[in-house]
Amino acid sequence: MKTMHNSIAPVLQRAKAIEDALEAKGLHVSKGIKEGLHNVEDVWLPERGARVVAKAWVDSEFRKRLFQNGVAAVGELEIELPKHHRHLVVLENTPYLHNVICCTLCSCTAFTVIGLPPQWYKDLEYRSRIVRESRTVLREMGLDLSPDIELRVWDTTADTRYMVLPVRPAYTKGWSEEQLAAIVTKDAMIGVSRLTEA
Repeated sequence: MKTMHNSIAPVLQRAKAIEDALEAKGLHVSKGIKEGLHNVEDVWLPERGARVVAKAWVDSEFRKRLFQNGVAAVGELEIELPKHHRHLVVLENTPYLHNVICCTLCSCTAFTVIGLPPQWYKDLEYRSRIVRESRTVLREMGLDLSPDIELRVWDTTADTRYMVLPVRPAYTKGWSEEQLAAIVTKDAMIGVSRLTEA
């Protein structure tokens, strides 16, 4: 009696088979893959969110619009969110309030604004612990918040994405938008760090 061996094709071979099947149905997979790689490598970068932060720091009218309708405001800077990201809520940090974002279900972020999520953001430990042990998790990540700072955790939903507007460091008075954008980090826009004074 013959024994059957289950063999699984290598990942690249399986991916090619799926691509070929979709191409046969008239879907332009190769084009989509190239476009996706371009977006990941050249477009969906945290520098975009840094520009948003810098503009909000120097332009009070833009800042108001950003809080009122984040999607429309970032659109002024030619940053588009996917259609299913119906809302972009910008959370303002202050000296006495600190916001941090997470996605307890998976790893959703406003990726077209602040860039793709870091590996730790996708980790189950971060996603579960940040809502239960917020201060402890932030301390473990290097941010030890004073007890007098209120901490709020925001969990992404199917149609709402969040972005933290960090406190502008006092030493940046008189800086240009370009200079300001250069100090803004993805971690600060997620809320796991604060921009330090010089």
